[in-house]
Amino acid sequence: MRAAFSFLKKLKKNNNRDWFQAHKEEYNLAKEEFESFIRTVIQKAGKYDPDIKALDAGKTIFRIYRDIRFSKDKTPYKTHFAASFQKDGKKTGYPGYYIHLEPGNSFVGGGIWQPDPEFTAKIRQEIDYCREEFLDIINNKNFQSHFGGLDMKDFSLKRMPKGYEADHPLGEFIKLNSWLADRAYSDEEVYSEDFLNKVVSDIKTLKPFMNFLNRALLP
Repeated sequence: MRAAFSFLKKLKKNNNRDWFQAHKEEYNLAKEEFESFIRTVIQKAGKYDPDIKALDAGKTIFRIYRDIRFSKDKTPYKTHFAASFQKDGKKTGYPGYYIHLEPGNSFVGGGIWQPDPEFTAKIRQEIDYCREEFLDIINNKNFQSHFGGLDMKDFSLKRMPKGYEADHPLGEFIKLNSWLADRAYSDEEVYSEDFLNKVVSDIKTLKPFMNFLNRALLP
C-alpha cells in the first residue's frame, strides 16, 4: 500500500485541484493499488461470507471527491481511500464491512451506521429477544481480541428508547443508534506482508456479528 500512502501524504499537503490534476497519473496508480487490494480481500473473505464474494471491487470504493456544498471545509479531496461492502452492494442500508486506509488513521471494521428508524427498531428488538446470543457474539474471545467490543463512544442515546425498561440488562446496547466494531492499524502494519491476512481474519471474526444484524433485518 506504499503507492497509495505516498500519494495520500502528498495530497494532504496539496489539497487543491491544480495539484491533483497535475498528479492524476499518480492518483490512478494509487487507486489501482487500493482497488487490487480490495478485490483480493473480497475474493478471500468471500469464502467466509457468501454475501460479498460476487461483489465488484470497483463499485465498493468511495469516490475521492468531497461533497463540499454544505461543509465549511472546502478542500476538494478526501485524504483517504475507503471501501464498503455488504449484502447487495454499497449503500443498500444493510450492515457492511468497511476498510479505511489513511496515513496515521487506518482501520477495518463492520456493522451498521445510523440505520433508518425501521432497521433501528428491528435491531433493538433482536438484541432484546436474543440477549444471550448477542452477548456470546460480542464477548467472544476472538471478537474481543480483534475489536475490543463495540464502539460505544459516539452512538448512544442519553435515555432508553420508548418501549424498553430503564433498567434493561442490555440497555447500553439497546440505546445505541449504530452498532459498529473496528480495529485500528498503524502505518507499519498496513505496509506489512501479513496485512491482507489480518484484514481477512477481521472480516471472518465479524461474520457472526454481521449474521446477527442481517437476520434482524430480514422481512
